Amino acid sequence: MKAIVFCDGDIPPQSFFQQYLQSAGLVIAADGGANHAKQLGIIADFIVGDLDSYIPSGDETSEIIKEIDQETNDLEKALNLALKKNADEVVVVGATGQRLDHTLKNLSVLLQFHPRFTSILFIDRYCTIELIESPFCQDYKTGTSLSLYPLSGAVEGITTKGLKYPLRNGTLQNGVQDGSSNKTVKKTVEIVFKKGDLLLIVNHKLIK
Repeated sequence: MKAIVFCDGDIPPQSFFQQYLQSAGLVIAADGGANHAKQLGIIADFIVGDLDSYIPSGDETSEIIKEIDQETNDLEKALNLALKKNADEVVVVGATGQRLDHTLKNLSVLLQFHPRFTSILFIDRYCTIELIESPFCQDYKTGTSLSLYPLSGAVEGITTKGLKYPLRNGTLQNGVQDGSSNKTVKKTVEIVFKKGDLLLIVNHKLIK
């Protein structure tokens, strides 16, 4: 089952995630994400968090779960709930933007929960973000802008096909070398790597 989670960051145009919303069997609002969902006319099945950003009106049809645990943030609470409800795929909207510390924390949460789901995809108004497994193969429009980043430590033994700036058994490491501002030159992109946590960022806008 696919779940979609609304967070309290920057929300992209609904057209960016409408296809995921239509196929979702579960809609969760993480605290202040309920405000965004409400503005879009989307009724969440659950609203979960410490409720410091969302004030219940009392007439919600959503089930409200207040968790005051400060050892987990609202996205963690939402993803734990998704697991309890047997979701295996998650699309997260609004996990980035506004505050850099919140964005970095949510990327850490992505790394934490990645092994527990078939896929977790972050969508904002600029890009999609996901941790990928090796081997990776995906089709894109030629000229699509994308970047590869090591999320923790180094990513070793990377070989790519279909990109303007290919890697051949290379290593990406923050502060040393990253894979930013690349673009596709073929329809199919292939990525293999031997070790590490590799973040794929695909920009919504195509390079002219």
